[in-house]
Amino acid sequence: MANHPSALKRARQNEIRRMRNKAVKTRIKKAVKNVRLAVDQGSGETAVNQLNLAKSIIDNAAKRGVIHKKTAARKTSRLSKRVNTANA
Repeated sequence: MANHPSALKRARQNEIRRMRNKAVKTRIKKAVKNVRLAVDQGSGETAVNQLNLAKSIIDNAAKRGVIHKKTAARKTSRLSKRVNTANA
């Protein structure tokens, strides 16, 4: 365990950030899952709504540095492709 005050503070900050990042990543996974479920059920309107919500969540995570911006772009692209092919 750290002894210096600055190291103790850094450990506290890291723990807070770790918990926040974990929550955001879980939220991303749930949003992606909801889009895939909507596509599998064949409900086009619901899939589009879920896609828009997922895009927002993913973009927010990328903006805050939880995931890389290219990872966010890849996820949104794959989801959009899945929804578009299902609706076509």
